[in-house]
Amino acid sequence: MGNGMGNGKKKIFMAVFLFSMICLVSPGCDNDSDDNSFPLLGSDSGQTDSNGGTAVQSNETTGSGGSVYLIGTGIYDITGPAAEIGMMGYAVSEQKTSGIHLRLRSRAYIIGDADKRVVFVSADLGMLFQMVKVKVCEKIAGNADLAKYYSEKNVLLSATHTHNGPGGYSGYFLYDVTINGFVKQNFNAIVDGIYQSILRAHNNLKRGRILMAQGTVEGCGGNRAESAYNNNPAAERARYGSITDTTMTLLKFVTLDGEEIGMVNWYAVHPDSIGPENTLISGDNKGWASYLFEKDKGADYRAARTFVAAFAQASAGDVTPNIGFGQAPADVTFEKNKSLENAVLKQYNKAKELYNSATSELSGSIDYRHEWVDMRTLYVEEAKCATCAAGMGASFSAGSPADNPSPSPLFPNGTTVDSLNWSDNAASTFLNTFLGGIFAFAWPATNDAAYKKCHAEKPVLIPTGIAHINVNGPTMTPQIMPLQVLKIGNLAIAGVPTEVTTMAGRRIKETLVTGLSGRGVNVAVIASLANSYASYLSTREEYAMQWYEGACTQFGPNELAAFRQEYAKLCRAIADGTDVPAGPAPRDVTGLTVDFTAKVVLDDKPLFKNFGDVITQPDASYSRGDTVSVQFWGGHPNNNLRTQDTFLVVEKLVNGSYVPVARDWDPETTYRWQRNGISYSIITITWHTKNAEPGTYRIRHKGDWKSGWTGKISAYEGVTTAFKVQ
Repeated sequence: MGNGMGNGKKKIFMAVFLFSMICLVSPGCDNDSDDNSFPLLGSDSGQTDSNGGTAVQSNETTGSGGSVYLIGTGIYDITGPAAEIGMMGYAVSEQKTSGIHLRLRSRAYIIGDADKRVVFVSADLGMLFQMVKVKVCEKIAGNADLAKYYSEKNVLLSATHTHNGPGGYSGYFLYDVTINGFVKQNFNAIVDGIYQSILRAHNNLKRGRILMAQGTVEGCGGNRAESAYNNNPAAERARYGSITDTTMTLLKFVTLDGEEIGMVNWYAVHPDSIGPENTLISGDNKGWASYLFEKDKGADYRAARTFVAAFAQASAGDVTPNIGFGQAPADVTFEKNKSLENAVLKQYNKAKELYNSATSELSGSIDYRHEWVDMRTLYVEEAKCATCAAGMGASFSAGSPADNPSPSPLFPNGTTVDSLNWSDNAASTFLNTFLGGIFAFAWPATNDAAYKKCHAEKPVLIPTGIAHINVNGPTMTPQIMPLQVLKIGNLAIAGVPTEVTTMAGRRIKETLVTGLSGRGVNVAVIASLANSYASYLSTREEYAMQWYEGACTQFGPNELAAFRQEYAKLCRAIADGTDVPAGPAPRDVTGLTVDFTAKVVLDDKPLFKNFGDVITQPDASYSRGDTVSVQFWGGHPNNNLRTQDTFLVVEKLVNGSYVPVARDWDPETTYRWQRNGISYSIITITWHTKNAEPGTYRIRHKGDWKSGWTGKISAYEGVTTAFKVQ
């Protein structure tokens, strides 16, 4: 679950092969405690800053002993095409966008001291792909003001891992294939939205303090790969009170004049409470929790300066919200999706508790290190060998049993090179039997002795690190990984470009705390799915079991040891005040992509009808708790993403005028698009009135239609008759 081919269904493999042919011919150790206190060590910190804010003076401290930092937050819309684009996460080719439940957003945080700054971004995305990081940093470099402070080295971009957003924004074959290609419209919306959130955070910088709290979230997630987890050493497992990382670590941002400007927390659970039958764009449980927290704080999504609340992702590689609730249901309501309700409210309520009780202030310097590492050839001292060119194992085809198991897996979870259902020629036989063996021209053999030996227990089914889809194209997945450490006072953040399992995350956190303890660091968090995406990261012991997560640990059995080695190196450089080599920069692959997704040719409507005309009016009145459903003749939503805007407005009559009370980013509404005939679009808008005040309302639809004659795109609006809620 969670990577570009997460289910491993047979039809997905067929899609891989068909698409291949087209491309060939086309040019700190968590302790699970509720202790909210931390020893505060050191302090750094006003002159006028060049961006118009107030700079931090060296060694400036707050009255309670914490450091004064330069802090800023920003939020921006990254919602992509809302119709006919494959969704990222489940790899179900039939799951294509058809509307909006929650808009997706990028949430940015900037923290600086007298010398350095860091940027942390949590984006409502399935993955944070490498080309997104590259292009965001290119935009930063093109802004003279931003370029003075920020670059790839101190900008950490991470994804929440929602499984309900549009895909096609990787540029690498494995992750775009089930979407039918690279969707530039979506890619650009994501890159620009993340950039805009960083720009807003920069423009909002003020002197302030950061408070930290930690606590345990119980009953929110379960370990979906318990057999693999239990293969970790018993003594190590005994150190922890849970088989998932139940710790939430939260930061509260407050300016020196008392303005609360933001919150970010890291907690490990998959945002896949909404299953693959859903086709509405949604941030799933983490996106909804962010919405609730921001609503509490009166956030205005259209304002340049507003409160920002991120529920960021941590070591959730083997953590599902669906244990106890069954396979992820498709419904986007609490009433019909108890997994969703449970995961949203457990995270939201704990975050509120920690936010309100946070008293310990971060103290210490800001620092960072970043490097690019070629994971095909990285020598690992601990293992006395190198990592491997990437490969996806046979059990990758099985999917995740707890979330979205494959109905017809090619190989079950736990398939190793010694399994009875695997042989040395299994992959080659499988590949060469499709389409009469035509793939012998496109696919390298997976029975190379050195390649096989490198991957140890893993029988490689898809050699993503050595397979090229066309002569000039890149490998199927990126092989050069960005590794990054941010130090924010006594907190360290590891930017990890994978989905990290529970125990792997614990080991990395130990590496950070050990490496930076001399610089006052006593707390570490994992920011997973950061800066790039290389599927999963499991421990060596979990890898040996070859469950789904181990089969998707791309760079071989020593990948975690390799990552820890490099994080230790980055920490030493921070501790010693030395630089690290930048490493080999990744190739820009965005110009080598293809796109076979549906495009809008024209919009039409019935004779004597106008765009925006109402098909189905609301009833005259509703009881509070009822759902209002209306329909309009409309245009295709991909004509205009309506970034920072909305496709719907619920309006209430107040003192003789209608005022907005809900839009398409509010979870009590849904906006659905449906094709009718060849070029007609029917727009269905629903509004669940359970939180509505009594009164008179109407529903407005806003959209855009495309002329088949001129190609011009024009805006339109439609509005229903009034109705009462009582």
